[in-house]
Amino acid sequence: MPIRSCAGSQKAAAQAERAFARLLKIAEQGDSGQTRRVAAFIAGTFNGRTSPFDLFELRAVDVGISDDMLCCLDALRWARADLDTLVPNGEVRVREIVRRLRHTS
Repeated sequence: MPIRSCAGSQKAAAQAERAFARLLKIAEQGDSGQTRRVAAFIAGTFNGRTSPFDLFELRAVDVGISDDMLCCLDALRWARADLDTLVPNGEVRVREIVRRLRHTS
């Protein structure tokens, strides 16, 4: 198993905190065609077994949104914390996004 740098992990988590907050805002308040894709990404990072996410969807969103998604994936790679723990009320917010996503499917 590769040795992971604590500094790299902290940097990834700090960047993901801001990126995940932006993605949550889009999923919660957005009404664009990208909102559902962002919600699906968030659901996939929360529980990939019940909410798989097609990585080709990264091509279907604006570059800034896909950059935020990749930033979140980098934080998951470092595996120091789940994304929902990085933002205030994260788990509650993510569960609501997942609930709405399932309801509209």
